[in-house]
Amino acid sequence: MTRIAFPRRALAVTAACAAALLTVITPAPSAGAAPATVRSEPTAPPEFVALRTVVPTVIEEMRYPTPHTFLGKPVKGYKDPVCIVTRSTAEALRTAQSRLLRQGYSLKVYDCYRPQRAVDHFVRWAKDLQDERMKTEFYPRVDKSRLFEDGYIAEKSGHSRGSTVDLTLVRLPALPTRRYVPGEPLTPCYGPKDERFPDNSVDMGTGYDCFDTLSHTDDPRVQGEQRANRQLLKSALTEVGFTNLPEEWWHFTHKPETFPDTYFDFPVARGSVLGR
Repeated sequence: MTRIAFPRRALAVTAACAAALLTVITPAPSAGAAPATVRSEPTAPPEFVALRTVVPTVIEEMRYPTPHTFLGKPVKGYKDPVCIVTRSTAEALRTAQSRLLRQGYSLKVYDCYRPQRAVDHFVRWAKDLQDERMKTEFYPRVDKSRLFEDGYIAEKSGHSRGSTVDLTLVRLPALPTRRYVPGEPLTPCYGPKDERFPDNSVDMGTGYDCFDTLSHTDDPRVQGEQRANRQLLKSALTEVGFTNLPEEWWHFTHKPETFPDTYFDFPVARGSVLGR
């Protein structure tokens, strides 16, 4: 009996010590403290897909998750470098890409669906007239105070509806585009191609997101190979239901839009369209 009782008392003491230790090292909740909550991000409606799942051959060089933007830093709401669009837009791009591949070209997207929080980020940046770190490249000839008046920045964007894409053409085989290094010397987006920031796309006369009238698709000053490249892109997309924004050679909207009146704010993230 004695030998049996002793271990039981030892176990009881050990358990009591453990309980006391746990009491010491476990902080008690403060009086009146609310339980912690985890905010979950909204996901995309089922009509949205990752472009890569529908047409994996399109080159994706998503700019806004990177510092190579007219803001000089990544844009709010871009968590992953993934192109998200409505399914009808993706299917139209698949048809255009199939035709272009036979001609030795590939589409390359710079931006697709854009959350409202990103548009809000643009607006805040445009109102800060002191921040002109990227002016030399993206808007050398435009006073920043005129970005709203001239239509370069707006409080709503068709991109937020999911059927608008910014894209260009790349001659195959495609060479890689080097990464932008923050702080590197900048050159005007409308300069000669070999003087602009390097891009593996064909020469469209200006770089992407160039706030300049030379970016107008049919600007008469753009001639020769540059004009032919713009027309090739425009015709390839027009044939499958896209409409070009005349002020931006890279901006196209697929019609009819799946969500013509809705501006979404789910993040650009793989999780937003998981499995699609």
